[in-house]
Amino acid sequence: MKAKPTVAYLGPAGTFTQAAALNHFGDTITLKSCVTIGDVFTRVESGAVDFGVVPVENSTEGIVNNTQDCLIDSKVKICGEEIIPIHHHLLVDASSPDMTIKRIASHQQSLAQCRGWLQKHYPDVELVECSSNAEAAASVDADNGTAAIAGDLAAATYHLHVRDRAIQDQDHNSTRFLILGSDPVPATGRDKTSVLIYTANKPGALFRVLEPFENLQISLTKIDSRPSKRQAWEYVFFIDFEGHEADARVQDLFARLADRTEEIKVLGSYPAFAK
Repeated sequence: MKAKPTVAYLGPAGTFTQAAALNHFGDTITLKSCVTIGDVFTRVESGAVDFGVVPVENSTEGIVNNTQDCLIDSKVKICGEEIIPIHHHLLVDASSPDMTIKRIASHQQSLAQCRGWLQKHYPDVELVECSSNAEAAASVDADNGTAAIAGDLAAATYHLHVRDRAIQDQDHNSTRFLILGSDPVPATGRDKTSVLIYTANKPGALFRVLEPFENLQISLTKIDSRPSKRQAWEYVFFIDFEGHEADARVQDLFARLADRTEEIKVLGSYPAFAK
C-alpha cells in the first residue's frame, strides 16, 4: 500500500463513512469526497483513487441497497471491512444553542434509527431527508429553525453544538463499511470471503447452494438476496463466509457449487474485522 493512499468515500466531509475511512487507514491518507455510492465505485474502478469506502449494512436498519446493486455490476474487489458504532446527536447552531427547532434534517437511515426518540421529544417537528447526515449538518440554521441529526465528526466539521447526545433508539447501533480496491488481498488466517451466487429459478435452489457449506463446516456470516437485474423475479444471493478464496477448503466449496449454481462471482477475500 502507498505511504499516503488516496481514498474515496461517501461524502460530504463529516459523514460516518469518512470516520470509517479514518478508522481503517489512519489520518495519513488523501480523502476524496463523493456525492453517491456509485461515484465511489466508479473512482476505484477507473483507477482515479487507490481505495473506496462505502456503507453496506446497519445493525438497526439493515442492508444498504445501493451498495449491493453496485457490487453486482462493478469489477472492484472488497479488500477489507470496518464496523463502527453509530452515535447520533441532535445538533444545533453553536451561536444559538437554545434555538427553537422547527425541522430536523438527516439521512433517511439516521432518521429511522432515531424514530422512537424523535416521536417522544419532537413529535410535531418536520423531518427533512438529506443525502447524508453531513449534508444535514451543513444545513443547520438557527434563523429558519433547522437542526440536524449527525455524529461527532459532523459536529466538529461544521462547528455545531450537541444539544442531545446519543439519541439513537438502539445502544448497539453500528454500521459495517466495505473497503474497495482493485487488487486481491493475500490470506491472513483470519479471513472472510464475499460472493454473489446466481441460481436457477426452481424449487430447492437455495438448499442446494447451502448444503456444501454445511458438509464442509464452513460458517456463514451473512446471506441476503437482491433482484439479479437479468430477468424479472430472478434473484442473486449475497453470501459472506469464513475463510479465504485461496484456502483448500474454500476451493473445494467452489468445486462442489459449480454444478449447483449458474454463476459465482467472488467479490473478495479480506481480513475479517477484529471486534
